[in-house]
Amino acid sequence: MALSLGLDFGTTNTVATLAGAGGQVETVRFNHGDMAFDAFRSVLCFSESDDDAARRIVVDAGPWAIDRFVELGGDCRFIQSFKTFAASAHFTDTQIYSRRLKFEDLLSGFLRQVKKHAGMEFPKRVVVGRPVSFAGVAPDEALARERYEAALRAVGFEDIHHVYEPVAAAYFFAQRLNTDATILVADFGGGTSDFSVVRFSIGASGISYEPLAHTGVGVAGDAFDYRIIDNVVARAFGKGSEYESWGKILPVPGSYYAKFSRWNELSVMRNSRDYRELQQLVRDSLDPDRIRAFLAFLDADAGYAMYRAVSDAKMQLSQADEATLSLHVAGVRIDKAIRRAQFEDWIRPELAEIGACVDRALSEAGLDEGQIDRVFITGGSSFVPAVRALFETRFGAARIETGDQLVSIARGLSLIAREPDIARWAV
Repeated sequence: MALSLGLDFGTTNTVATLAGAGGQVETVRFNHGDMAFDAFRSVLCFSESDDDAARRIVVDAGPWAIDRFVELGGDCRFIQSFKTFAASAHFTDTQIYSRRLKFEDLLSGFLRQVKKHAGMEFPKRVVVGRPVSFAGVAPDEALARERYEAALRAVGFEDIHHVYEPVAAAYFFAQRLNTDATILVADFGGGTSDFSVVRFSIGASGISYEPLAHTGVGVAGDAFDYRIIDNVVARAFGKGSEYESWGKILPVPGSYYAKFSRWNELSVMRNSRDYRELQQLVRDSLDPDRIRAFLAFLDADAGYAMYRAVSDAKMQLSQADEATLSLHVAGVRIDKAIRRAQFEDWIRPELAEIGACVDRALSEAGLDEGQIDRVFITGGSSFVPAVRALFETRFGAARIETGDQLVSIARGLSLIAREPDIARWAV
């Protein structure tokens, strides 16, 4: 019998683990078609049923939500990266057909779908991860905690504990230790990058933990993806080109390409003023073929195909010095070679922000690089070579360790759940 759930609710993916009475920790698995996986995409799709007069609202999540979005050609309400709204006082609710849903409604609905597709009942105790710094401008951490707890209680949890995500990763890593160590943990998610400096002491009674510093920044994998989109895909569709108006040569407005940051929002453009303006722009553009390609892309509702192509290219760049971004849809053909050096130049501003956040962590801990015994890097964006190189340059390759990048936080949360005093790890 599972005694507690470790829940790593992420901007891009969500991972859950179960801690049993015997101390064992198991990762919750899912099956979609013929594919088994443990990283459940943090997306929701709301659509209307067509099988009865009541027009029920149908909710899907994870890959099932993406299936529904593609099946309906975008004729639904698709929500992704909604974790970024958690600490925003400006986000009160969103209208889904005839209903107004708060953040806690979105999260509880998502968790119900996780439970459904896992084919399990949740235990009463949950240890949930949270970023050191929530995404957004002026995030309200107390509000985020209140919203998390409302959602968790709505799906049946009664005993709720919050733990910093990098602390959970640190505890997971600490199971490998056989001597005292000061560790810097770097957790790279989809929306935030978080860092913790912790000191572990190994004694007869187990692992002793002393937190020294926690910092975070709202820069991570999503920002890396957008750099590829902005420099490759958007330019194939006319970004940076020009048009003629009243005898003047003007740049095509960059606002047309802003929605590329969220691929599902491109579906909305097909019925927008922007779309009609792009149709008119074909006549005046100095490069009309690229604007026509943009319209064909929107007509084909190819946002998800773009996302997959960008993700594949980024994955290739994690393993090779060059990758090809291939996007073939509705007559649009993009086959663009991307060198790793180019990609690293594009993400240089984000790498600088990450480096500055590490500086703050060391400063708060009152330590320098030489006093860090181990650096544990986790999260999906830890596969990006430039991210790893940032830490190898500062701390030396011998002190860098990785492993179980997608599940280390969730497993650490369940390991903490076995502790007799969870409160000393919680925030």
